[in-house]
Amino acid sequence: MHAWFCETLDGPEALVWKEAPTPEPGKGEVRVAIRAASLNFPDLLIVQGKYQMRPPLPFVPGAEFAGVVEAVGEGVKHLAVGSHVAGFAGTGGFGSHTVAPAAVLMPLPPVFSFADAAAFLCTYGTTYHALLDRAALKAGETVLVLGAAGGVGTAAIQIAKAAGAKVIAAASTDEKCALCRELGADATINYTVQNLRDELKALTEGKGPDVVYDPVGGDLTEQAFRSIAWRGRHLVIGFANGAIPSLPLNLALLKGASVMGVFWGEFAKREPQNNAACLMQLAAWYMEGKIKPVIEHQLPMPQLKEAFTLMGSRQVRGKLVLVNS
Repeated sequence: MHAWFCETLDGPEALVWKEAPTPEPGKGEVRVAIRAASLNFPDLLIVQGKYQMRPPLPFVPGAEFAGVVEAVGEGVKHLAVGSHVAGFAGTGGFGSHTVAPAAVLMPLPPVFSFADAAAFLCTYGTTYHALLDRAALKAGETVLVLGAAGGVGTAAIQIAKAAGAKVIAAASTDEKCALCRELGADATINYTVQNLRDELKALTEGKGPDVVYDPVGGDLTEQAFRSIAWRGRHLVIGFANGAIPSLPLNLALLKGASVMGVFWGEFAKREPQNNAACLMQLAAWYMEGKIKPVIEHQLPMPQLKEAFTLMGSRQVRGKLVLVNS
């Protein structure tokens, strides 16, 4: 097998593409021939030593992947050699093969493309857990999506619309706003040139959004929270801006509002049955054409460093996927 190895926590530039022995699955594990893997923001943090999970060195990064089962370890019942699967294992995805616990692999129907599957579990699993499980989003409510043209942002637009909500998508360029409208957003805000609070007041007739979906952090968080509706729910997804904001908690008191943390990986681990039900609904929506990952770039697996550079430019819409030929 070939894979990208993280041998030091010096970021993407220090990753090394090299050959290694093809691993054999142990008890409860399977070996997957990886056909596609997607790049997520935590993949950058983990090779910089800044993520909450710090695997021992050396390791192969890449949390999210899809491929074909090549070998099955003892005790695995629901997967067989030849099964198509998607996985979110935390590491191991940026290579030609990986060994992963069978429990973190989702069997795929034949119509599910490997590229779509590789860009599905993390972003759509996170977003369904956030909007439907944590925020209990109801049809007719209004959702503000920050960073709406990114991987989780585009998933949030689609899932909120599938749930019957009104979506206000906020992004940093007119081109990104145009993509959000194509995905079904009811209104858009270019927060680089428009005042977020003024626009939200106008678009919601002074009420504010019922739910704020926030993968960005930084200065936008407080602006959005100051605009939230009575009994609003602010979903903390991540901090793509790089800055972890501090909120004046009197705002939560005055609005009767909630700040909700969203950590899908831990949810999937602690509540596997609830997570499986979420994924089943997402797979059904995919089959019905209601949701589909936005993939702007597909690169060969050996071009991982170029993919990190593209992601760092903040110009990528949707997801980046790496493929093995």
